[in-house]
Amino acid sequence: MPAITVYLSSSPGLPAHIAAIEALGRELARRELTLVYGGAHRGLMGVLADTALAAGGRVVGVIPQALVDYEVAHRGLSELHVVENMHQRKAMLFSLADAFVVAPGGLGTLEEAFETLVGVQLGYHAKPIVFLDVDGFWPPLEAFLDHAVSVGVLLPDVRALFRTAPSAAAALDAVIPS
Repeated sequence: MPAITVYLSSSPGLPAHIAAIEALGRELARRELTLVYGGAHRGLMGVLADTALAAGGRVVGVIPQALVDYEVAHRGLSELHVVENMHQRKAMLFSLADAFVVAPGGLGTLEEAFETLVGVQLGYHAKPIVFLDVDGFWPPLEAFLDHAVSVGVLLPDVRALFRTAPSAAAALDAVIPS
């Protein structure tokens, strides 16, 4: 069963974000893909895990002990890996993944996603990654990347690594060949 690591927010987001994340959870389960994510029970993370589980999916969480102590861990997952710190979390999220989907999120989501993209850029791995564009969330970041190309600090072929998809189905089609 292929595994998809999803990077996303532990904050609630907007109604459009919730609807898109629910669609992603259902689509992961329908395609019998294992969801791997940050292990939280709240925000968009919790919505994704709960939806995938309710649809019969397999859900694996990876969470640092400090967040378990803070009572953020989801206790109803198929598997929950508790690690020492965020560096170990990122490493395990990466190692368990066959591909990545990046949903709306903040600094942690961006940090995880860009580390994954840099790995592709440097040839460390070839695991596919796509950004799920919900309600126009990613175009401002795309505009920044285009600006970086225009001023010569980002190569066009590296910019091309940043791909978006307009729906859960399109995102999974982009990272898991049929």
